[in-house]
Amino acid sequence: MDIKQLIHTLQHTHQLQPEQMQTLLTAAFSDAVIRAELAQAAQQTAQAVFGNKIYIRGLIEFTNYCRNDCYYCGIRRSNTEAVRYRLTEEQILSCCEQGYALGFRTFVLQGGEDLIYSDTDLAAIISAIKQAYPDCAVTLSIGERSREAYQLWKKAGADRYLLRHETAGNEHYARLHPAELKLSNRKRCLRDLKELGYQVGTGFMVGSPWQTMANLLEDLAFIRELQPQMIGIGPFIPHHATPFKNYPAGTLEQTLILLSVLRLIFPKVLLPATTALGTIVPNGRELGILAGANVVMPNLSPADVRQNYLLYDNKLCSGAEAAEAKNDLAARLHSIGYEIAEGRGDYKES
Repeated sequence: MDIKQLIHTLQHTHQLQPEQMQTLLTAAFSDAVIRAELAQAAQQTAQAVFGNKIYIRGLIEFTNYCRNDCYYCGIRRSNTEAVRYRLTEEQILSCCEQGYALGFRTFVLQGGEDLIYSDTDLAAIISAIKQAYPDCAVTLSIGERSREAYQLWKKAGADRYLLRHETAGNEHYARLHPAELKLSNRKRCLRDLKELGYQVGTGFMVGSPWQTMANLLEDLAFIRELQPQMIGIGPFIPHHATPFKNYPAGTLEQTLILLSVLRLIFPKVLLPATTALGTIVPNGRELGILAGANVVMPNLSPADVRQNYLLYDNKLCSGAEAAEAKNDLAARLHSIGYEIAEGRGDYKES
């Protein structure tokens, strides 16, 4: 089967054998023409499901304290340079108020694993958001917690949960994380979230240290097994205050290829063009959409803390990333033939 045939097969059957997927990825990584054909097929697939509408999520980065020490992350607990902060419930609700007025109907509460916020504290915050904005979805992105905590937050009104697995192989996972963090527990969390009825998002870093083709194939296989409603991928970008400060970043090209492949495997999935893409090149998020993405997540966090939530160096946290610049974001989308969708933008099974 030639490469064009592989793309056609993936677009119409949504699957390839592992050796066929390896052949396709290897070819796309080295050939711009194949990348363009792959992106075109993915864009067609996304438009068949979503038209030219892009969902927006209001991101509220409410704490940059974290109990974990992941080797790639700028808010790891060992980073003494980090300027730490926590938002109060009132500050979080103020972000939602601003976002609601701007037309956001999904709020994403993201933070490090900060146990100062108890399970019941977070349930109270979720409940307050849902009470004030009953037509909005609440997405959580706060790491590995107990099944009981996830159940409590679901009962309080949480709709979705983002938890990237980062890499699906135990050996590679152990090279990116300290010994106390186990891939088995992360997968347990994802399965608990699915069973509890959340719309679940997972994903991985592209180009993380020691990542191999075998790792990528394992990631795709794990995501197929999990069947998430959301998939978040972005390039690895080093942070100067981590053990990985001197490792090369993941590339735009590889990230776009994998976005396209994921769209062809999962036509209906909610697939963000991430901030990391917009960080490595100015029009990275537009390129992500043209490669099959259909979600962007502008920042609703207070302006004075945005620059402190630095998972990697040079993070995009002003300009079009600021929620105040929603009009600029709309213009950027319009320039490539897309527009912002209204509403919550839920995953639809049918």
